[in-house]
Amino acid sequence: MSSRTDGRAGTGGTRGPFAADPLDRSAVAAVGLITLFVVALATAQLTAAKVIALPLPVALPVVGPEITLPGAALAYALTFLASDCYAELYGRRATQVVVNVAFLANFLVLALVWSTLAAPGVNPEVAAAFETALGPAANVVAGSLLAYVVSQNWDVFVFHAIRDRTGRSMLWLRNVASTASSQAIDTAIFVGVAFYLAPTLLGVGSPLPGSVLLALGLGQYLLKLAIAVLDTPIVYLVVGAVRE
Repeated sequence: MSSRTDGRAGTGGTRGPFAADPLDRSAVAAVGLITLFVVALATAQLTAAKVIALPLPVALPVVGPEITLPGAALAYALTFLASDCYAELYGRRATQVVVNVAFLANFLVLALVWSTLAAPGVNPEVAAAFETALGPAANVVAGSLLAYVVSQNWDVFVFHAIRDRTGRSMLWLRNVASTASSQAIDTAIFVGVAFYLAPTLLGVGSPLPGSVLLALGLGQYLLKLAIAVLDTPIVYLVVGAVRE
């Protein structure tokens, strides 16, 4: 019988990121960032169907007096904050694993929601309200999933392409540049698929006219770009706290 202790030992073993120190700063940060990423992503998936309007202090060309965007915008922006912090601390390959495993987890969220909606409810009114609030539209699901897998992988690629040239310096540049470019891709794919291609090809609702699509996409992107700039100090705080 081997005397080697492994993760199956009754005491919990000595393997894993917390084996040497249960409060290891790097390990705690890794778990925390992955948790933030997954929670924000699941929240975004559940809230994407609600469209909200944010009034602007002045009307902007093309956009108009308000920004129209999915309710998932803030939650989804947090995924880029989490992935950029994770990419800076743990590298490209580890971040790609997180991004793509979380993409698969999207389908689990949808399956669990759909199974709950399909189950008979005791109170018909509550069941109807639940389905109205959480029943994901096919066009929104198609647009959000495709936008996610493309934009998040692009974000990781650009972040590390810049890091390869700058080293640890200029974190602000790779945070803003990667998020700004990936959010542009995300917005174009989501708006284009959810509100034009899916309605046209799948017959889910009516496709929006070009001027409305442009206003919808540009308004969302301006807000996402502002969030990308404003979250840069938070990225510095997280990375600095872990590296101290």
